[in-house]
Amino acid sequence: MCSARAVRSEAEYFDDIQDVKVTKDMLDLAKHIVNQKAGRFEPTKFEDQYEAALVELINRKRAGKPVTAKARPRGENVVDLMDALRQSIGKASSTPAKPAKRRRKASAGQKEMLMPIQGKRAAKERTVKRTVSKAQRKSA
Repeated sequence: MCSARAVRSEAEYFDDIQDVKVTKDMLDLAKHIVNQKAGRFEPTKFEDQYEAALVELINRKRAGKPVTAKARPRGENVVDLMDALRQSIGKASSTPAKPAKRRRKASAGQKEMLMPIQGKRAAKERTVKRTVSKAQRKSA
């Protein structure tokens, strides 16, 4: 039995989503990525593991065999993170520091995607400009 309160308007779900203006370049980039990743679904390559396990369970019950939980696969290459951290700290003190890796240059098409970030240098320049302009006002 379905009541009128069970069906809700879409506004309850989507009114919190802000309207965002997307540039044509970004939209084209998104379409390009989606088109590259798109493919056709081939049902013959799809294997439903849940269904296969369920069919196997049903067949075991029909045959009168006992149904037991399968053992979970055990990972052979399990690393204790705390031991690895302790070892890395011990090795770091005895070995000389490696030189820093060089940063790779951005590709030619990437420049329009990068956005400037104002860091310490920009803030410092603003502070210098303010002090200079205050000094000029006082001397005038």
